[in-house]
Order: sequence, then structure tokens, then C-alpha cells
Amino acid sequence: MAKKKTSEEYGIDWQCHLKVFRAKNDLTQEDIAKALGITRQTISGIEKKKYNPSLLLAYKISKYFSVTIEEMFSFSELEK
Repeated sequence: MAKKKTSEEYGIDWQCHLKVFRAKNDLTQEDIAKALGITRQTISGIEKKKYNPSLLLAYKISKYFSVTIEEMFSFSELEK
């Protein structure tokens, strides 16, 4: 099985605002993980940029908070 490319290999930097949305709604990583059917470690990894979520997971996270993917995640191109 081929290794997934990192965001750096694609020349993209990304930020996830999940921690901000969790804080605004007084939710824990465990609360979100249970609601989405994933592990708390996955939530932690996304917040620390150690795990790149799939598009489907990004959609599920955004939908949970009733925001767009663009509001939950921000992207920028890395300088070459």
C-alpha cells in the first residue's frame, strides 16, 4: 500500500479551527469523537496537524458544527 502524501508534499499548508469551535461549544475531544464515530486520538491528531483528515471526515466535522469546510479549515500554498 502506498504511503499517503503529506500536505507539505502537495505544497499546501492547512489550519483546522476545530479546537476553537469545540471551546465555543464547551465540548471535549471525546464528545466530538463519539458524535462522529472516530477516536479521540484522531481529533487530537487533526488539532495538532499530525493527521490530515479525509475530505469525508472534514465534511462530517464541518457539518457537525453547521459550518462550511472553508470555515473549519483554512488552506494556503507553501512558497517554493
